[in-house]
Amino acid sequence: MDSQLSETQLGKLVSVENIYKAKVRLRKIAEHTPLMFNHNLSNEYDCQIRLKREDLQVVRSYKIRGAYNKMSTLSKDELANGVVCASAGNHAQGLALACEKKQVKGKIFMPAATPKQKINKVKLFGKEYVEVILVGDTFDEAYQEALKVAEEGNMTFVHPFNDRRVIEGQGTVGLEIEEDCPVPIDYIFVAIGGGGLISGLGSYFKQISPDTKIIGVEPAGAPGMAESLKAGKVIKLEKIDNFVDGAAVQEVGKITFQITQQVIDDMLLVHEGKVCTTILQLYNDEGIVSEPAGALTIAALDQYRQEIKGKNVVCVISGSNNDIIRTEEIKERSLLYEGLKHYFIIQFPQRAGALRDFLNNVLGPTDDITQFEYTKKRNKEFGPALVGIQVKNKEDYQSLIDRMEEHKINFQHINEQKMLFELLV
Repeated sequence: MDSQLSETQLGKLVSVENIYKAKVRLRKIAEHTPLMFNHNLSNEYDCQIRLKREDLQVVRSYKIRGAYNKMSTLSKDELANGVVCASAGNHAQGLALACEKKQVKGKIFMPAATPKQKINKVKLFGKEYVEVILVGDTFDEAYQEALKVAEEGNMTFVHPFNDRRVIEGQGTVGLEIEEDCPVPIDYIFVAIGGGGLISGLGSYFKQISPDTKIIGVEPAGAPGMAESLKAGKVIKLEKIDNFVDGAAVQEVGKITFQITQQVIDDMLLVHEGKVCTTILQLYNDEGIVSEPAGALTIAALDQYRQEIKGKNVVCVISGSNNDIIRTEEIKERSLLYEGLKHYFIIQFPQRAGALRDFLNNVLGPTDDITQFEYTKKRNKEFGPALVGIQVKNKEDYQSLIDRMEEHKINFQHINEQKMLFELLV
């Protein structure tokens, strides 16, 4: 897309002046987070990569910026009956802290599947000023209930992304990047959920540094902005994968969509398994604890390896609110995505030594059985077993399959059979 904007198009963006005003409001409330040069990633991609560390923000995500800026622009009358929001977690924490700072009552609606760590943080930041209400399976269900309660109680609804004041607050991320970067920026990679961050950051850069390319990144299981851009209008997705919970919405904002249309240069989708691999790499190689949405921008770099070669690149690490109990799931998803872990239903002959034959004849020297579930059936010639096998290299899988076929093993690979896989594993 053309980075040069007409006056008509510029009118749709939030103004640089209002982003600067938001910065003033956020002093002593939100951290001016560091823009850190990353040697490992720069070497890996043969370019200069800097990370905007919003994971180090006071609420461990950029969301405090938009929430507090919005609260700061509300009148006493608008605040009198309190505020309401819906959030998958990070906006909730931002609004909770804003409520505590402003001493305003707030009701915060979150999906029932929200990680406990995020719920506890909301209560910690909001103290006695906030009430957390869990409802529905997705952000959108929580959102509908929050709107209803706000209307019934004459309370002010603070939208997590589809609000110009919120967008202006998020735009301060872009302002700080531009102020702190010692070189002209060629590419900025930005995660997209509802579109508030890319709308604010993109508005700032397209007016201050229009040659900087803005690359949006969404999880493949929740491509709301990608589908909307393709259709030329806001599309509501029927189903989404909630794993990347900080960036999984069924419907992006109408305001954010219009702005994103003007500021985005490319849109990338990243598989959730790739996100998991990236989370583990960030932790092991950099000591960065990232939530799934926070890792999206790094996970997308492989798709742009040629374009960014020799360039100055910024990736926004948008948050680090990740529940430690999700670690095993993250490891599992990563192994499955990388082709290193495979699950089978295998029909074993019900005779002594059948399993020993399988281990000796079929299993490779570096293959490892990670799961085995089998119950002997009476009066049956064969009995099914659920077998999980981890291989050392992705290429070892085909050798495993070849040996199974050579020894006439009756098996069914279930990794790609989603319903059966989720039932058994």
